[in-house]
Amino acid sequence: MIPHDGLTDEEVRDILLKSKRIVVIGMSRNPSKPAHYVPMFLKNVGYEIVPVNPMAEEIGGLKVYKRVVDVEGDIDVVDVFRPSEETPKVVEEALKKRPKVIWLQEGIYHPDAVSKAREAGVKIVWNRCMMKEYKRLLG
Repeated sequence: MIPHDGLTDEEVRDILLKSKRIVVIGMSRNPSKPAHYVPMFLKNVGYEIVPVNPMAEEIGGLKVYKRVVDVEGDIDVVDVFRPSEETPKVVEEALKKRPKVIWLQEGIYHPDAVSKAREAGVKIVWNRCMMKEYKRLLG
């Protein structure tokens, strides 16, 4: 059982409204996978999407980075589409870029990842889909 992230609707709405640039770790080339269509939805509603996937050069017309640390510039949200067991390492790497928020997609949670983010003073969302939350709170 995944515990609730403790964030209120107002806090999640605030993240969605204030965020502009979203780095997507694990973005997929496969259009039928949530790791593809969720970030493409977010792009279509106005967010800047920066894919991270070591196995791709380009996804949906967007330049892909091999690692999050290779991404230049400020990052509002690091959106994670990786298995829960990989998230502590993913979060540790992402924290080097000092994002405002780390967002673990639906079904993704790891207590060590949460601890790492919180210790670094970074807000963390887990077990929520950015697209569903956008539609629910802003749609």
